[in-house]
Amino acid sequence: MPLFGNTFSPKKTPPRKSASLSSLHTLDRSIREVELGLEYGPPAMNIGGQSWKFEDGHWITESGGNASSKEVQRLKKRNLQLEEENNLLKSKIEVLMDMLTETTVEYHLMEKEIEDMKTQHRRKK
Repeated sequence: MPLFGNTFSPKKTPPRKSASLSSLHTLDRSIREVELGLEYGPPAMNIGGQSWKFEDGHWITESGGNASSKEVQRLKKRNLQLEEENNLLKSKIEVLMDMLTETTVEYHLMEKEIEDMKTQHRRKK
């Protein structure tokens, strides 16, 4: 005898009204493939801004052209060298600008001293 009364008896679910509300099951197979997009092509993906497609057992780049991996590595190395050279040239320009600024300030100070000396010399006469 159960402790709290009746035994567990779940309610039965009501039967479905309609098997499908879609009319796609009445369409021909070829029309369904067009409608639903079931025409599978080779797998494709996008990694790092480069499109890859799997064909004949190999991944082939679509957007990168026919560049080999050695060519890509060579271009990456060259790009790194150019970036380092660019950074070096930027620091050299910065040093030269500092030197030019210092020289200009010294020139203006010397001009002022000369003008001051001229005015003092005129006062003495």
